[in-house]
Parts: sequence; structure tokens; C-alpha cells
Amino acid sequence: MIIGILKEIKAEENRVSMTPSGVEVLVGQCHRVLVEQGAGLGSEFADGEYERAGAEMTSGPGPVYAEAEMVMHVKEPLPAEYESIREGQVVFTYFHFAASRELTQAMMARKAVCIAYETITDQQGRLPLLTPMSEVAGRMAAHEAAKYLERSQGGRGILMGGVPGVAPARVLILGGGTVGSEAARIAAGLGATVHLLDTSLPRLRALAEILPKNCTLLMSSPATIRELAQQADAIIGAVLLPGAKAPKLISREMLATMKKGAVLVDVAIDQGGCFETSQPTTHDRPVYEVDGILHYCVANMPGAVPLTSTLALTNATLPYAVALAGKGWRQAAQDDPGIGAGINMVAGRITCQGVADAFALPFTPLATFLAQHGTS
Repeated sequence: MIIGILKEIKAEENRVSMTPSGVEVLVGQCHRVLVEQGAGLGSEFADGEYERAGAEMTSGPGPVYAEAEMVMHVKEPLPAEYESIREGQVVFTYFHFAASRELTQAMMARKAVCIAYETITDQQGRLPLLTPMSEVAGRMAAHEAAKYLERSQGGRGILMGGVPGVAPARVLILGGGTVGSEAARIAAGLGATVHLLDTSLPRLRALAEILPKNCTLLMSSPATIRELAQQADAIIGAVLLPGAKAPKLISREMLATMKKGAVLVDVAIDQGGCFETSQPTTHDRPVYEVDGILHYCVANMPGAVPLTSTLALTNATLPYAVALAGKGWRQAAQDDPGIGAGINMVAGRITCQGVADAFALPFTPLATFLAQHGTS
């Protein structure tokens, strides 16, 4: 297969979808790999490293889109790229379709095979390609909350861990998945008083065994969220409904009950955000204020630490890229239902229930599509 590695064009996105060592593995299996010049520079991988790994370097994205049977990105295609995507071309990346009707409709029109990192599952039902970036984003969320609580950044002027004789910050974390548990671990490690809410009692029991004692675990409910939001110096939104829009857990009205200068960090912004007042921001302009509450809603948080993130991402995606390249997407999906769960769109049809529901569009199960159109 001809595989294309593209340079990211999203603002302040310095990750790349494949390291030179990953390219070497693909080339070693007799695949041809095209890498756009400069794709790895933000992650400290020079073009020469890719060439030594066996890649063919291209000047710009045009040759990659024109020749590659499968293109790999980190973030979703942007409008400038839509017209370059060919019918039947496999696009393998983080899509987060439910957050964007424009992207969804554009990819339907291009009739590409859209395989989303974030909905691929493993045999245990986990999200193996979302996990590494969730680990990064969760840890960063606590650091960003601590940073923006500083008065110079617009916050309340509170040290996350306090000092002897002075109470630490109170941090509320909504969601006990990978993002939430990592955020809790870091915030608690900094000395904050942490409350983590989740709707799964088994998950709370599991977290009780591993999180520090200054992290209180509670069942989530609207009443509990309202009560704790009033006390919180920082709230980290870490809810996830795979492939679907995030629920709005903090309303505009609730902001009036919160402490002025409190910080909201919305890690769910890729899926539309879990705060009603959330709007995507970028690393160069990461925060804005609504009703005296600071909002941090950067949609590509791991892009701030691209070397760590790229290495972690390639560790996770490479086995799936190998399977897709070696077998083709149809056979790979038949052999591994988890890959099938990652296929969000084929030939203009939505094959992910969460995406279809987000925009009230028709849903076609992948098995139905394959039965109608063959598996070869």
C-alpha cells in the first residue's frame, strides 16, 4: 500500500502522525511511505531521519493526497484539505465528527473511508488510540488549571497546593476515565483538594484503590455538580461518550454561582465541550472569560508537548496502520471488530451511530454496508 504522512496545518499543532521508526516498520513490510517535507519538524524529527527510514519526501501535501491510498493525520482535515481527499481514499486520524457538522458533511461529500482513532476499540472495549492522548491531556489539564489560577493569568491568585496554614485549591473533575483519573492524580499530587465525579460505581471503586487520599470520589448527579461547582477553584471537564457529543454539565446559569476567577478546563472540547459556554481555543490564545470565569478550551492540548505526544501516539497507532496497510480496510475490519468500530464513514454513509445521532443523519451499520457492497 502507498501510505501518506501529512504535515499538520491546524494552528499550533506540532505533532506528526508517524515517527521515523514507525515509517521504518511500514517500509520493512514492503509498503511505500510518502512523507510531506517538514512534517516531523515540530516533534524534532528531521526530514533526513524519515529518508533514512525509507520514506519518500514530497514537497507539499499535493503528491501525498494524489498518490497515497491511505493518508494519516493527527487532527481532522481542515477546509483547505477537503478537495484533496479522493473518493475511496482511507483517511486515518482523530476526526471527532460529532463536534462539527461541516467536517461531517464534507467527508460524506468526498466519499472517503474515514477511520477515527478515537472510536477504535480493543478486545476489552477500551479505546487504545485515544488513551495515550487522554493521558497527556489529563495530566496537562491539572497543570493548566494550576497555571491559570495565578492572578497574572487572570485567575483567583491561588496556589494549587496551598502552603502550611493556607488551604489548597479545590478542584472538581467531571468524569473518571483516563483524562479524569490522570488529572486527579496530578492535581492531588500538587496538593489540591480534589473531588472526582463519575456515573459508574465500579469505576469509582477501581479509582479508590489507586488515587491519593486527598481525592474524594463521588457518584455524579446534577445536584452534586451544582453544589461542588460553587466551592471549586477549578473544574476539569473530562467526560466522554465515544463518537458522540459531550453532555453539557455546567450551564451558563451555574457560572453566576461560582467563585470569580475560577478556571474551567474543558478537555472534552474536541467532542463539543461539556460546559455550555465552551468554545474551542488555540495554544496562542488559550483562554477567555465569561461572567468572571476563565475558560481554557484548547482543542489540541497534546500539541503543546509534541515530542512526547508523537512518540506515544505512534506506539498506539502503528499496529493498526500495519493491519490496515497489509490487509486493506475491509479485511482488517472483518478480522478485528475494533477496527470496524473505528470506521465512521464509508462512501458517503455514516457508519458510526454517535455521529449519525449528533446531526440526525441516516446511520448505516458497517456490516450492512459490506453486505451490500462486498468485502473486496
